[in-house]
Amino acid sequence: MRSPCGRRLVTVRTRVVYPSVAWVTSHPSPPETEGRRRPATGPPARLSRTVDSCSELRSLAPPQWLWTTEEQPVPKTSTRGRHVRDRAGRSAGAGRSPAPRRTALGTGLLAVASLLAACGGSDGGPATLTWYVNPDAGGQAAIAKSCTEAAEGAYRIETAVLPREAAAQREQLVRRLAANDDSIDLMSLDPPFIPEFAEAGFLAEVPEDRVETFTEGVVDSAVVGSTWQDELVAVPFWANTQLLWYRKSVAEAAGLDMSEPVTWEQLVEAAESQDKLLGAQGVRAEALTVWVNALIASAGGEIITESGDGPEDVELGLTEDPAVRAAEVMKLVAESGAAGPAFSTQNEGGAADRFDSDQGGFQVNYPFVWPRALAAAEGGTLDASVPEDYGWALYPRVDEDEEARPPYGGINLGVGAFSANTDLAFDAAECITSVENQTEYFITNGNPASKAAVYDDPKVLEEFPMAPVIRDSLELAAPRPQTAYYNEVSQSLQRIYHPPSSVQPGSTGKRAADLIQAVLAKEELL
Repeated sequence: MRSPCGRRLVTVRTRVVYPSVAWVTSHPSPPETEGRRRPATGPPARLSRTVDSCSELRSLAPPQWLWTTEEQPVPKTSTRGRHVRDRAGRSAGAGRSPAPRRTALGTGLLAVASLLAACGGSDGGPATLTWYVNPDAGGQAAIAKSCTEAAEGAYRIETAVLPREAAAQREQLVRRLAANDDSIDLMSLDPPFIPEFAEAGFLAEVPEDRVETFTEGVVDSAVVGSTWQDELVAVPFWANTQLLWYRKSVAEAAGLDMSEPVTWEQLVEAAESQDKLLGAQGVRAEALTVWVNALIASAGGEIITESGDGPEDVELGLTEDPAVRAAEVMKLVAESGAAGPAFSTQNEGGAADRFDSDQGGFQVNYPFVWPRALAAAEGGTLDASVPEDYGWALYPRVDEDEEARPPYGGINLGVGAFSANTDLAFDAAECITSVENQTEYFITNGNPASKAAVYDDPKVLEEFPMAPVIRDSLELAAPRPQTAYYNEVSQSLQRIYHPPSSVQPGSTGKRAADLIQAVLAKEELL
């Protein structure tokens, strides 16, 4: 029997099945051990994976306990390729020398590699590029298909879907890339993780002759978010930002002129005067870091003022005046009657729900709230008058005389440093990020483009009448702290700034700075 990659199915003898995929045993295990790790002694089950595509084969992580992998079933009496290593990399077989264990592992990987070679165009067909994507409404898979057709046989793109949460996406990619995984040709990356990947050598260098192609006509925040140490290290794909959304009837009743910039203080006053809610993201999660960063940047500051070469060189701006001013605004919003009782657990979806309720007045949120409200109205779960009452404007200011710096997010494309097809991967990235594909992706999936020209397209304007404001917001937007230690910085901020009502302008910034420095110095654990 042959797989779609043109080779026999693989029989893998392991002690543990992959936790994220469904496996079929080539001979039954005893019922009492079905689906569980087998004991440390005794013969392992022979397991075979039915592979439906090359990308599925290439996306499989090496098993944590590998015995042997062959293209033919292993005889039941075979004793070759005993248990190699446990999770910590320690020897699991007392008295066995390291060399045979490495040989057993190599045997397994070579057999899998022989199958992967068939997926890489060695048979004369087009090379297969695997693109690891974040979950969406199918838009990236559609782009992969479109670019495969446009390549006219030069390559084909298959997608492998990452976990839903950004932190889990990072974790899976880091584990694979740390093992020099060459199955990762392209990856959709959350911008804050790009410096970490670049610093670790996980990203292929962007060729000089392609830099202009990848940045021409791209909004400034997306270029900055794809840059590390003054070099473009990723390809801007789609860019996200938050707008100020308001109920036109509430703003009018409160006497707010929404054609002019408004401050957080004005919004709190207007919401309280009408007994309405002001939505933001107070939950202890990445959304809180996004809010803290936007407030500090809007006050003219930065969370990290100097990245440096190592953790000991990181300099923070959390005790400076802009961070103090940001803390004042955060506390004002969180303690106001406009925040509501569940503010400390409110994420983007929760803010949108409350905005659509009878208490809705104002919220800062991403553009997804617009198609979400239209769909709910069409489905009969939301009164049609609610989206008709939607208004939108640029992000609120911290101070009246200083422009707001809205959040920046989205996805950029990294090319895997260990890919055997980096040139083709960059060709594919150029196709993926074309104006045509970004336009279609915006319309069908609701993810705003990084190329400014997309926002002038009549089809985009029909679906997203606020598109020009989104573009203006992206030109002003401030990326989150760019550092190879972003995970440590963000989690520290979430610990200290939560709940937002507990923030103290004179001390919270220093507490956060002290924790970050201690974590980076390995004196404190998160």
